[in-house]
Amino acid sequence: MAEAVTSKQERINLRLDAGAKQRLEKAASIEGRTVSGFILTSALASADQAIRDHATMTLSERDAEAFFDAILNPPQPGNKLVAAIKEYRERVVSR
Repeated sequence: MAEAVTSKQERINLRLDAGAKQRLEKAASIEGRTVSGFILTSALASADQAIRDHATMTLSERDAEAFFDAILNPPQPGNKLVAAIKEYRERVVSR
């Protein structure tokens, strides 16, 4: 699917040392891109990965089995949970 063309209006300023700048310029040159294009593409890929990492939970086989077992065979509520539910029902009026 083609993305709509949008106007680039936002700006981020970045301060870095000379060595870091040279590395970015070299990498951008190797890929035949501008430094801005290289930084933007790299930063967005990193941002997407960070978002995926935050949104995804990976369980070991043992933990996955325990999770699904708890869903399929939930334990009976304990005394504290029963008391909390009772207090909630007394305090909250649903309409």
